[in-house]
Formats: sequence, C-alpha cells, structure tokens
Amino acid sequence: MTAIRIRKHEAVPDTGSFEVYFSDGRASIFVYWDDVPSRRLHPEILTRAQALEEAR
Repeated sequence: MTAIRIRKHEAVPDTGSFEVYFSDGRASIFVYWDDVPSRRLHPEILTRAQALEEAR
C-alpha cells in the first residue's frame, strides 16, 4: 500500500492548491482551489472544501 500525504499550498489568502504526494515516487497531483468566486478564472477551479475532498 502506498502512503500519500496532502500538502496545502496557500501563497495568497483564500486561494491555493492541495498537492497529493505519493511516497512511491509517482508524480504529485495538484488540485487547485479559490474561495473568492470573482477570482475563479476557470470553471474547473473548486472551493477549498471541494478540492480537499477531491484530493482525499
């Protein structure tokens, strides 16, 4: 079983990403989020809660 870690990246308040890090060396997956609707430039950008659920 591969262990994973979820790392939160938040350089700007209320926006950022979750990095799904795999311990077996596979490339990380990033899930991007933004909690301010007016800043969401793409429809695939999620809220923080949605992104965390997808990362899990």
